[in-house]
Amino acid sequence: MPASRTSRLSVRASPNELILWNHLARSHGHVTTSDWIRSLLVSAEFSEEDSPPVSDELRRLRTQLSRVGNNLNQLAHSANCGDTVHCGSALDDIETLIHQLDLILSRSRKNPCSRTARRKCDTTVTMH
Repeated sequence: MPASRTSRLSVRASPNELILWNHLARSHGHVTTSDWIRSLLVSAEFSEEDSPPVSDELRRLRTQLSRVGNNLNQLAHSANCGDTVHCGSALDDIETLIHQLDLILSRSRKNPCSRTARRKCDTTVTMH
């Protein structure tokens, strides 16, 4: 049985804001804007207060992913030149970043992601 809602919370909005919020609520699968706002407030209640804002975390992860991408390009170039390539460190970095991204996404979704990173190759590859 749904909770009895006898209290009211009011927010003033411009007509354009209200149109935008209604659209966002529907696009996120909510029947009403109040249902969407209620879910946002509940998810904010359970988020970690000491953690940085998601946008800051995503910006930091983007920088780290860029560095890992550069490392992978260097490894691919070395492998194409016939060098022995040690990719364990790069794969460890990728697994760490995927885990961090999964944590951020789980805080921003109703249904947290439960997948884990799986390593697809050995730590050393020799190309001939």
